[in-house]
Amino acid sequence: MSFQQGLSGLNAAAKGLDVIGNNIANTNTAGFKASGAQFADVYASSLSGTGASAIGIGTKLAAVVQQFSQGNLTTTNNPLDIAINGGGFFRLSDNGATTYTRNGQFQLDKDGYVVNSGGFRVTGYQADANGNIVASAPLEIQISASDLTPNPTGAVTALLNIDARSAQPTTAVFSPADPTSFNSSTSLSIYDSLGNPHVLSYYFVKTAAPNQWEMYATVDGTAVTNVDLGGGAGAPATVSFNTAGQLTSAMPLNASVDLAQVATDLGLVNGATTPLNFTVDLRGTTQCGSAFGVNSLSQDGYTEGRLAGLAVSETGVISGRYTNGQSRNLAQLVLANFTNPQGLKPLGNNQWTETADSGPALIGAPGSGSLGLLNPAAVEDSNVDLTAELVNMITMQRAYQANAQTIKTQDSLLQTIVNLR
Repeated sequence: MSFQQGLSGLNAAAKGLDVIGNNIANTNTAGFKASGAQFADVYASSLSGTGASAIGIGTKLAAVVQQFSQGNLTTTNNPLDIAINGGGFFRLSDNGATTYTRNGQFQLDKDGYVVNSGGFRVTGYQADANGNIVASAPLEIQISASDLTPNPTGAVTALLNIDARSAQPTTAVFSPADPTSFNSSTSLSIYDSLGNPHVLSYYFVKTAAPNQWEMYATVDGTAVTNVDLGGGAGAPATVSFNTAGQLTSAMPLNASVDLAQVATDLGLVNGATTPLNFTVDLRGTTQCGSAFGVNSLSQDGYTEGRLAGLAVSETGVISGRYTNGQSRNLAQLVLANFTNPQGLKPLGNNQWTETADSGPALIGAPGSGSLGLLNPAAVEDSNVDLTAELVNMITMQRAYQANAQTIKTQDSLLQTIVNLR
C-alpha cells in the first residue's frame, strides 16, 4: 500500500489554501496582484521509462503565478497618490538598489524627494530651470521648494475694438488726467526685473486723418515722457486701419519704460533694471462701428511666487503651482515594463525586482509604447476577486478532504491485511 498520492494531495491542497489565504489577506492592499497555484503530476523515475500502465505517485506545486491584471481605481485627496491605468511599474530607488511597484501611494519626505511609505524614492526625469523635461537616465525625483524668481515683462498683447464712430477729442492737447483729450483707454499690470508691478495704461486719440489714431502710454500714472513706444519718449504711436476696419500698422511695437524716472516722479526708490524693454502687439485689433471693447489683454511677466501645490498629469509630468498664478514643470515620472512580468521576483511591501526570467526593464514616459497612463489622486486597488477566492477555497477544502479520505481508505486496507490470520 502507498500513502504517497494522498499525502502529496494533502500538501498540494494545503499550499493552495495558503495561496488563497494570502490573496484574501491582501484584498485591501493597494497595488497587490493576486496569485494562482499551479500544480503538476508526479511519476516515479525509471531507467526504462514509464509504461502505459504506470500509476503516478501524486502531485506537486509547480509554480505560484501572479496575475498582473488591472485593479479598480479609487480616488483620494492626495495629488501624489498615482494609479497606473494600463501596463507598467513605478521605478523606485533605495540607495541605488532598483525595485518596481504598482502601489502609487507617494508623498514628499523632508528633503523634497517623492517617496513611498517605505522611504524608497521614485525615479524619473528632472526639469531644467526653464521647466523643460530633460529625458536622460532616470534620477531620484526631488521637488524644489525654492521660490519662482520674477520674470520681467517682455511682451504685451492686446486685442481691442476701437469705435470707428468716434470724433476727435474736444481738447486738442493730450493729457492722461483730462478725459476730454482722448477717446478711450485701457490698462494692465506689467512687471520689472524685481517683480514689482506697474500699471501700464494706453490712451487712444482720434486724429483728423481717416482711420488713424494716436496711442499714448503712461506707467503708474506718471508723465507720458517716461514711456517710449518706438518714436521717442512721450511721442505717440500711430495706429492705422483700412476701410474694412483691419489694422494696417506694422506690429509689434518696440516699447521701453524709464523706471528710474518713474520712481523719481513717484518719490520712490526702484533698483530694477531700467529701461524695461518689451514689445506691444495689437494684431487682431479692429476699428468697427461699435463701442470700444477689450477682447484680450495679456503680458508675459510675473512677480515672485512660492510653491503652493503640486499637480500630476496623465503622462507623469509633475508641475508646481505658485502663489503668483504661474505653474512650472518640475519633473516627470517614468514607468518600466518587462517582456515577462511573471519572471519578476516578489520582495514584499508591494515591490518586485527584475530577474533573468523577466528580462531587462523597458523604461519610458507614461503613455509611450506599451506603458499605461497615470491617474493622479487615485490608487489602484488589489485585483483580488474575493468571491472567486472564496469559491476556490471551498474547492480546495474539498480536495483536501478527499485526499484525507484516500489516506484513510489506504489505512483501512492495510489494517485488513495486518489482521489476516
